[in-house]
Amino acid sequence: MTAIQRSRSHTGQASRADDAPRRVLIGTDTYPPDVNGCGYFTHRLATGLAARGNDVHVVCASADGEPRIEYRDGVTLHRLRSAPVLVHPTMRTAVPLGVTGHVARLIDRLAPHVVHAQSHFTISRATIRCGRRSGTPVVLTNHFMPDNLFAHAYVPERLHQVVGSLAWRDMVAVAHEADYVTTPTERAAQLLAGKGFTRPIEAVSCGIDLRRFQPRPDERAAARAFFGLPDRTTMLFVGRLDVEKRIDELVRALPRVLNRQDVQLALAGTGQRERELRELAEALGVADRVHFLGFVPDADLPLTYVAADLFAIGSVAELQSIATLEAMSTGLPVVAADALALPHLVRPGRNGYLYPPGDVAALTERLLQVLESPERRAALGAASREIAAQHDHERSLDRFEQIYADVRPIRPGAQSRRRVVVGLPQTRRRTAMAA
Repeated sequence: MTAIQRSRSHTGQASRADDAPRRVLIGTDTYPPDVNGCGYFTHRLATGLAARGNDVHVVCASADGEPRIEYRDGVTLHRLRSAPVLVHPTMRTAVPLGVTGHVARLIDRLAPHVVHAQSHFTISRATIRCGRRSGTPVVLTNHFMPDNLFAHAYVPERLHQVVGSLAWRDMVAVAHEADYVTTPTERAAQLLAGKGFTRPIEAVSCGIDLRRFQPRPDERAAARAFFGLPDRTTMLFVGRLDVEKRIDELVRALPRVLNRQDVQLALAGTGQRERELRELAEALGVADRVHFLGFVPDADLPLTYVAADLFAIGSVAELQSIATLEAMSTGLPVVAADALALPHLVRPGRNGYLYPPGDVAALTERLLQVLESPERRAALGAASREIAAQHDHERSLDRFEQIYADVRPIRPGAQSRRRVVVGLPQTRRRTAMAA
């Protein structure tokens, strides 16, 4: 019997012949049309696995509130009833009532070979626990950072440490229920271990599609025209315009950069700080040099990087940063905050530079180091492409498929002999509880 020929026996794990597709159930609390790194990664993972012949199912929140089953890009989407997130009007969340029972019935009907959760929130939490109770191997990838929640939940700054500590404690408790845990980077793995997770953690890059994001310097002027940008040297940021992204530092640096270079700043994305950033640009006298591109559809996203000469990011809450990888894959030099996982992508002097978060003067000098020398800019950009090649999403898919093949339940079956497994037939309940 090979690593992927499994027998469910008393754990209920479905048998699989060598030529049968592996059935994967992905549980996620964010999925397109949501706009965020975790949602985009989950979409790439699901569609990439499906393209390789796996039978992929995703359980996620409905985009409009009504539950349904959808078939997109080779993936079966099980959309659960949802409601708007009050503190984040562009997102929806699954209505908690009934989620656990629905996921349990889904696992019972599909008999997946593995379940892969993408967070520790409502749907993902239910997927982990129902997978555990059924004896199905459970993989968890952590994309969580409390900093990404503070602004959306309007948590006062004086409470950040307490709320962050409680949030990490909850995340770690859920993670200990999984059989295998991954994070996008080594820095993210170290962070999780430092918060109390005591089992091994593997860093598996979220990956980047190197074919979609390629250097196209000859198309730079046309790409700028596509977005209505003047044809001048362009610094770019792509992502949510929210507090943890620290975009105001880029705007504050712009007047200083303009003293020595004729540049503009393009911001692709939407978020809670857009109005504040517009007002800041106006107050600093650079409103005509800060261009808000708004939401860029996925089909047009590669063009945003083609239009730029340099990618800049001041975020202090990145566990990897897909946008930075996309920029690097397009051959852009990067100036980034020296925080969390960004130093794993930016090699100072090789493909860009780092600066201390909050130090606008240092940021200005790093930007000018890139902007003032076209030759250096070209060399840094070429190195970015080389480094990005190490994050080819095909390699990430290879690794996740191997993890799925090798993972085994740490404690097969239910958590308690007396606990009823919600939504399972009576015979399966007895089996799971007896394990």
